[in-house]
Amino acid sequence: MADKQESWTGLTDEEAQEFHNYYLQGAVLFTVVAVVAHVLVWAWRPWIPGPRGYGTSAVEGITSVASAALSALGIG
Repeated sequence: MADKQESWTGLTDEEAQEFHNYYLQGAVLFTVVAVVAHVLVWAWRPWIPGPRGYGTSAVEGITSVASAALSALGIG
């Protein structure tokens, strides 16, 4: 009687490959969310000071930039 070989986890090879696939998808999704979150926080409050110190951020003056972009597009 030849039974399917199981690993010490109790999973067959096919089950282990399926689990691994889902695990990798979750890890990639987590990494993408973390990178986006870090970029957004960096734009809000950079944690390494620029040449003008901690008092500035990438989102300062965003309203003037947005209004200029909208007026260039003929929207605003």
